[in-house]
Amino acid sequence: MTLKELHKVFLKYPTISTDTRVIQPNSIFFALKGEHFNGNTFAQTALDKGAVYAVVDEAQYATSENIILVEDVLSTLQHLATYHRHQSKARVVALTGSNGKTTTKELIHAVLKKKYRTVATKGNLNNHIGVPLSLLTIEEDTEIAIIEMGANHQKEIEFLTSIAQPDFGYITNFGKAHLEGFGGVEGVIKGKSELYDYLIANDKYIFLNADDPIQQEKLAGYVKKFGYSTTDQRYFRILLKTEHPFVSIEVEGTTINTQLIGAYNFTNCSAAILIGKYFNVPIEAIKDAIEAYVPSNNRSQLLEQNGHSIILDAYNANPTSMAAALENFRRIEQSPKVIFLGDMFELGDTAVEEHQDVADRVAKMQLDEVFLIGKLFSQTDTQFKKMTAFEDLESYLTEHPLPKSTILIKGSRGMALERILDIL
Repeated sequence: MTLKELHKVFLKYPTISTDTRVIQPNSIFFALKGEHFNGNTFAQTALDKGAVYAVVDEAQYATSENIILVEDVLSTLQHLATYHRHQSKARVVALTGSNGKTTTKELIHAVLKKKYRTVATKGNLNNHIGVPLSLLTIEEDTEIAIIEMGANHQKEIEFLTSIAQPDFGYITNFGKAHLEGFGGVEGVIKGKSELYDYLIANDKYIFLNADDPIQQEKLAGYVKKFGYSTTDQRYFRILLKTEHPFVSIEVEGTTINTQLIGAYNFTNCSAAILIGKYFNVPIEAIKDAIEAYVPSNNRSQLLEQNGHSIILDAYNANPTSMAAALENFRRIEQSPKVIFLGDMFELGDTAVEEHQDVADRVAKMQLDEVFLIGKLFSQTDTQFKKMTAFEDLESYLTEHPLPKSTILIKGSRGMALERILDIL
C-alpha cells in the first residue's frame, strides 16, 4: 500500500491508536515497537477490540486483509503525518526550548483559538512519536496547528522539524536541561537551535524573546522575525507589572491579570501575546484567553491545603527552572517558608556540582525549613535535612507535622514530589 493510499484510509478513519489497552473504535492501530514490547503481536487484538485496520512491519502478523504490512511502522507513521500536514491548509507553529514549552504551548493555543480553528500537542507528546500523532489531529477545517517539540540530544529537533516542517517557530529559552544528552550548555544551544536552522534555511518566520541575548545573537542577521521586549523599542513592547503572587502584564495600554505565578511565566505569557498579535487576535481576546488559563498537572500550581499555601512545581526540574522557582519564592514575604526540593535528572558529569549550586543558593535565602530529597541532593555539603528516599521524608513529616506554612515543592518528574500533598 502506498503512502497516498494509506492516507485515504486514514481520512476515512482519522483516529490513530498505539495501545491496545485503550483502543478507540474505528481507529487505525499502528504496531509500534519498544524496548520491552512488540506491537506487531497485538495487531489482531487491536482489531478484536474495535480497530478497523492494523499497521504492522512483520509479515507473520499480516494475517488478514485488515492488517496492512509496511517496511517500518514508526517510519510509516512519521511519513503519513508529514504527508497529511501538507494535504491540509493548516499553518504549523513549532516550539521548543529548555523550560516552559508545555505551558507556552497551552497559552498560545488558548489565544489563537479565540480567532482560529486550532489543534495543539496534547500534554507533552512532543517526541518522535508524539509529534506525528499531533500532526495527525489536523482536521480539514484546521487553520493553525501548534506543535511542541522536545529533545534531549543533538539532531533530535532537526529530525522533528523534518516531520512537522513548520511555517513558524519559537524557542522559549536555552537552559541547563538534559545536559547529559546534549553535552553541556553549548550543546543545548546548538541542539535547540536546530529549529532556527530549519526555519532560516526555508525562509520561514521566527518569533523571539528579544530580551534573550542568545536569541538576539542567533537571529541578528535574519529579517523574517517578530519579537517582544520589555525595553528595546525596535520590538513589540510587553511589560511585567507585578508578580506577587500572580503575574500581571501591560500591553498596548491593557492590563492582563494572569493566574500564573513567577516571573518565569511572564515570558510564557509574552510569547502567547506576541504570536496572538502577529495573527491579528484582538487584544481583548488575548486578555480573556490568558486570564482564563489555569495551570494544571503539577506545573506552578498555587494550592491551599490544610492551612498551607503551596506552590506545586513538581512536573519537572533542571538547574535553570530551579533557579527561577527559587528566585520567585525568595520574593514571597509570607512566613514561615518551607522548601522541598527533589533531584534533577539527566545532568551527566555536572550532576553533583549543579545540586551543590542549588543548595548554596538556598542557603542564602531566609527560610524556616528546607528538605532535600534524592540521592544527588543527599551528596551535597549542607546543613539542611537530606533524605535519600521519599519514604524517609514521609516518616519524618508524619512524626513532625509542619505548622501552617508557605511551601515550595520542586523536583524532576521521576521524583513525583506531588506525593508530599498526601502527607501534608
